[in-house]
Amino acid sequence: MQFLDFRLFRVGGNDVTVSSLLVAAAILVATIVLARLVRRLIAERLLARTHLAVGARYAVGRVVGYLIFFIGAMLTLNSLGVNATSLAAFGAALGVGLGFGMQDIVKNFVAGIIVLLERPIMVGDRIQLEKTVGDVVEIRTRSTVVRTNDDVYLIVPNAKFISETITNWSFRSNRVRLKVPIGVASSSNPRQVEDALLAAAARSEHVLRDPAPSVDFRAFGDYTLDFELLCWTSAMLHRTPRFQSELNHLIWEELTRRGIEIPNPQRDLHIRSAEGLEPLVTTAAPPSRMRRGGTEHARTPIREAQP
Repeated sequence: MQFLDFRLFRVGGNDVTVSSLLVAAAILVATIVLARLVRRLIAERLLARTHLAVGARYAVGRVVGYLIFFIGAMLTLNSLGVNATSLAAFGAALGVGLGFGMQDIVKNFVAGIIVLLERPIMVGDRIQLEKTVGDVVEIRTRSTVVRTNDDVYLIVPNAKFISETITNWSFRSNRVRLKVPIGVASSSNPRQVEDALLAAAARSEHVLRDPAPSVDFRAFGDYTLDFELLCWTSAMLHRTPRFQSELNHLIWEELTRRGIEIPNPQRDLHIRSAEGLEPLVTTAAPPSRMRRGGTEHARTPIREAQP
C-alpha cells in the first residue's frame, strides 16, 4: 500500500501519487472506449432508423464522441489535482508547443471539426483531389481516408479540404451528368447520328429517364462531324469509367446498325520534287497523270526502302 501512496511529482500544489496516476489512466482509457462505443451506437443504431444520410449520421456520432472525450479529459486532469490555475499554465505551455511544431496537428484537428460541422464532404461522398477520384470512407481527427476504384487508400490531411478546391461529385445529390464525345464521317446525316446516340442511351438501364438524355452537334471537324451525348446517372456515380465503357459499346452498335462510319485520321502526301528520292521510286507501275488547276502533275507510287 505504501507503494501506491508514493509521491511521483507535484501538480499545482497537489501531490501526484502512483494511485492517483493509475486512477487518471483508468478514467482516460474508459473515456476513449466510451467515446467509441457511443459514436458507433449513434451512427449505426440510433440514427440508422432515421432518414439522415450516412455521412450526417457519421458526423453526429463523431461530434458526440469528441464531447465525451473532452469531458473525460477534464475528469482525468481533476483526478490529478489540476485546477483552473494549473490549466492556465498548461495552456500557456501548449501555446509555446504550438509555436514550435504543433501547428499542423492543431490545424488539421480544427479543420476536421469544421468538416464535420459544415459537412462540405461526408462519408460515402465521391470526391476528386486534383486528378484522383475516390470515395470518402472515414473522417478522422487529423486526416480523411479516401478509397479509389483501384482499392488504393489515400490519407489526406483535413486542412486540405478547407484550404483548397475539392470537387464533390455527390454533394447534395448522387445524380451526375456524363458527356460522351463522338466523331462520325462528314458524309453522315446528322439527324440519323442523333437518333443513334439517343437509342444507345435508351438501351442502358443506368441512364436516367428524367432528365432525359440529349445530343449536341458540337462542330464540323477536319474530317468528322463532332457530336456529344449527354446523359444523367445516379447508379453509376462511383463507377463512371465502367458506365462510359458501356455507353461506348452501345453507341458503336447503333452506329454500325445504321451504317454510320467512325473515320480514321487521313492525310494526303503531295511530293513537289522527287530529286534524291530515285532509289525509293518503283518502276513497276507507270506514273499516273492528274490535271489540277490547268497544270499536269505526276503522281508516282512510293515504296519503302529495303533495309
